[in-house]
Amino acid sequence: MPLGMDATKAGKGDQGMQAPGGQMDKPVSFHFLESMLPKVVKRRVHALKKLQVQCANIEAKFYEEVHELERKYAALYQPLFEKRRDVVTGTVEPTDEECEWHSDREEEEELAEEVKEKAAIEDSKKEEAPPQEDPKGIPEFWLTIFKSVDMLSDMLQEHDEPILKHLKDIQVKFSEPGQPMSFTLEFHFEPNGFFNNAVLTKVYKMKSEPDTSDPFSFEGPEIIDCEGCQIDWHKGKDVTVKTIKKKQKHKGRGTVRTVTKQVPNDSFFNFFNPVKVSPDGEMDEDSEFTLATDFEIGHFFRERIVPRAVLYFTGEALEDDESFEEEELEEGDEEEQDDDGDDDDDEGDFDPKA
Repeated sequence: MPLGMDATKAGKGDQGMQAPGGQMDKPVSFHFLESMLPKVVKRRVHALKKLQVQCANIEAKFYEEVHELERKYAALYQPLFEKRRDVVTGTVEPTDEECEWHSDREEEEELAEEVKEKAAIEDSKKEEAPPQEDPKGIPEFWLTIFKSVDMLSDMLQEHDEPILKHLKDIQVKFSEPGQPMSFTLEFHFEPNGFFNNAVLTKVYKMKSEPDTSDPFSFEGPEIIDCEGCQIDWHKGKDVTVKTIKKKQKHKGRGTVRTVTKQVPNDSFFNFFNPVKVSPDGEMDEDSEFTLATDFEIGHFFRERIVPRAVLYFTGEALEDDESFEEEELEEGDEEEQDDDGDDDDDEGDFDPKA
């Protein structure tokens, strides 16, 4: 499956999106139903369950091959992504032919004409003004994406923005054959005054095999853990901590002293210092939610942001995402209305004299 193609488009469940340690709830009624079956029928049901486990094992092999396809096609995409990086950073200026783009949207074309007319008027006004230097590449390309996508803007703080202006590329790397399934997000930065790292990494470890204790919960590969990296901050530039001052009064002498200490600070760069999965699988609710959110963000970078970056920069991908969410919402509303209708029918059948 090519990088950027949702697994749902391949006819399977969305990859890597199961919550950490999440299992499918098994309604009690199913167990009750099975217990009520005649012994001879129950025996045959057990045979079907064994077949279902074999199906799950075949499905796991399918996803392993999908991962290999992703790795293969990632190599084909890479030259295009490298050219995208070069255009964004201004290393390469695209030719006139490469810049030709014909939009099928008439409204956009009309708007573009209006913008051109206004620009021509503004240019005529500025003829006597000193010429301004053309911007290099596409300024603040990735920062604009971060600010536009709700999932990322929620993590973004004002003090992160000057740093992310130096972000020149984000890449996805897949694990090699024979290695445990994983993918790595690489954030490439130009030299800056905040840290020494040229690349910040986040590794997402995956599992693609049925759980022996609950094989029927298998719905495809799931992210099971992630690992960040150490950021080599310049002195006084670490935005993930803040220094606070506290006054302490001596109980005996009554003297007061001021103590300074560092405490955690909200920042996107905490993304590289994630919550760790507990070895015994026991985690409090907050940690589990934080980890599940982290997994979702990593998956979103891999499947959407990196492959379709320019469309998130222009906002076109955001429109697609919103349309998809609206469709889901409408379907949900219809279901609720149907349920309400059923309730009305039930009330109509109710006999108060019974």
